[in-house]
Amino acid sequence: MLTGAVASAQVVAPAPPASAVTAATSAPVQILNRRIAEYRAPFLGVSPAERARRTHLYMNEVLARSGAGEVTVRKEAQGQMLMLDGEMALILTPEDVDVASGATLDSTVAEAKRQLEQLIAETRESRDQRRLWHAALYSLAASLVFVGLLWTVRRGQRALDARLAARMASRSGALHLAGTPLLQRDKLLSFSHWLVLGLGWGLMALISYQWLSLVLSQFPYTRPWGEQLSAYLLAVLLKIGSGVLHALPDLFIALVIFAMARAATGLLKPVFDRIEAGQASLGWMDRDTVRPSRRIINTGIWLFALVMAYPYLPGSGSEAFKGMSVLLGLMISLGASSIVGQGASGLILMFSRTIRVGEYVRVQEHEGTITELGMFTTRIRTGLGEELTLPNSLVMGSVTKNYSRAVQGVGYVVDTTVTIGYDTPWRQVEAMLLEAARRTPGVLELPPARVFQTALSDFYPEYRLVCQAAPSQPRPRAEVLSQLHANIQDVFNEYGVQIMSPHYLGDPASPKFVPRSAWFSAPARPEGAQPAR
Repeated sequence: MLTGAVASAQVVAPAPPASAVTAATSAPVQILNRRIAEYRAPFLGVSPAERARRTHLYMNEVLARSGAGEVTVRKEAQGQMLMLDGEMALILTPEDVDVASGATLDSTVAEAKRQLEQLIAETRESRDQRRLWHAALYSLAASLVFVGLLWTVRRGQRALDARLAARMASRSGALHLAGTPLLQRDKLLSFSHWLVLGLGWGLMALISYQWLSLVLSQFPYTRPWGEQLSAYLLAVLLKIGSGVLHALPDLFIALVIFAMARAATGLLKPVFDRIEAGQASLGWMDRDTVRPSRRIINTGIWLFALVMAYPYLPGSGSEAFKGMSVLLGLMISLGASSIVGQGASGLILMFSRTIRVGEYVRVQEHEGTITELGMFTTRIRTGLGEELTLPNSLVMGSVTKNYSRAVQGVGYVVDTTVTIGYDTPWRQVEAMLLEAARRTPGVLELPPARVFQTALSDFYPEYRLVCQAAPSQPRPRAEVLSQLHANIQDVFNEYGVQIMSPHYLGDPASPKFVPRSAWFSAPARPEGAQPAR
């Protein structure tokens, strides 16, 4: 008998060398597109590929017979044999087991037995004309239902697109913030159209996938393909569902951490609000430093929460997250030098109280009122209607003149310099400069203006007028200074004193000044006078 011969050969056959096992490659046993088993090692000196070829030929002969189709398992010393109607169909050895997947010889043989039984049933089904016609009619009905579903989805897609477009056209006018539209209507309509289109095509692709799997499963030859499609879709759904279920506990922990951070910032908000309103103080934190302190503390709380919650975020251990972390770290390392320097300069300016919002300062050749003191830049509005944005590192690295810090009360310091010849009494020059300061609107009487002789140059003394201005209405320092310069010229012209700038070269035949009669030479005119027609 064939089985006895095989059994005796199994007893006397020597074990294959380890090198042959290592060099062999696996070969599947596949009949009518159905994978029965897979040979992973040689047996009796026969390679896996040759074993698979012989099994395929032998199975075709056995399946062509009209036997009972009973499959049994018989255990031998070298492995386990699958018997078909008492004849050996194939033999599986321990070396044929996929140990990496956790399979055993018994489970591998049981799966091969199940697939072989399914193959026998499909072989008989393929010979039954009545069942083939039934499968064809069933596939035709499924195809008609499939076409109807596609038509329904397409009609629903168009109806939903039109309905969303109508609702957005009627309500998008209400999407405004401070009079500015939040969303453009055409962009919103385009987004909704593509969203509905994507959902529709996705649903039609899913229906097509299921239809193809159902039709392929109706015929014996293509049934393994249909089973693979169904198994793949089910495996994807199970994987997604399992991932969601496994991520829920970790996601809950991350949400709790973020909720605690939100509660901490909410508890500190009333404290910061009271300090910013001037109702409280913490010594190192006052109205000038509470805003940056709020940002620093809130940012620190949220960064700490993010670091604590990062391991619990879904996908935090994936390669995509790791790559994003590396890219973010590289970007920060490349741009951190300038960013950190600007931020550190801003913090130093804020907490050292070198300058404050509302003060009049001069940084290099730029001067004006500080309108914003940010983390990275400082904004200054000049008296000429300009707004300057200065990097905080420039402010920190330059000598800053603060015209508002040394004044008594509100306002700022206004100063100017003139040079007068030595032949003019200095007491007269001081009196004229003080008179010009008294005539200037916005210059305060208290504290009184003062005149300093800052230099005794080769041709003239240098006088510096310093006064404090606090106009009743907000006026740029440039306007007050311009009016002060105009009054100085008027006063000196009234008393016939020549201003010696530019450089003095020699005494002129007569003093160089503008008499009162020539103050309003054309096209100038006194204030309030109408222009000549």
